[in-house]
Amino acid sequence: MAGLRRTGVEPWVCVISVEEIWRGLHPVEEPIARRLFNGLRLAPLGVAEGARAGAWRREFAGRGMTLHQADCLIGAAAVGIGAGLATANPSDFPMSELAVEHWPVGT
Repeated sequence: MAGLRRTGVEPWVCVISVEEIWRGLHPVEEPIARRLFNGLRLAPLGVAEGARAGAWRREFAGRGMTLHQADCLIGAAAVGIGAGLATANPSDFPMSELAVEHWPVGT
C-alpha cells in the first residue's frame, strides 16, 4: 500500500471486499488484516451504486450472463469514486464502464 501511495494512487476498499476477505481469514491473521483495512479508504455504497449494480445485472442477464450481486456492488463502488478495480478475477467484471486491472494472486 505504501508503494501505491508513493506513486500517487489512493487505495480504497469496498465493505463487500472486506467481508469476502475476512470470511477466509484464520483468527491469527485478523490483526494484520485489520491494520491493512484501517489504512484504506472505504468506498461508499448508496442508492446510486445499488442502481448501477442492478442495471448491470439486468443488462447482462438479458445477454444470458449471470453476474454476482457482490461483484456488481464492488464494481459500482469503484465507478462511484472514479477508481479502477484491481482483482485476481477480471472476468467477473465485464462492465465497460469499469477499468479493471488483473492482479494475480501471489504476485
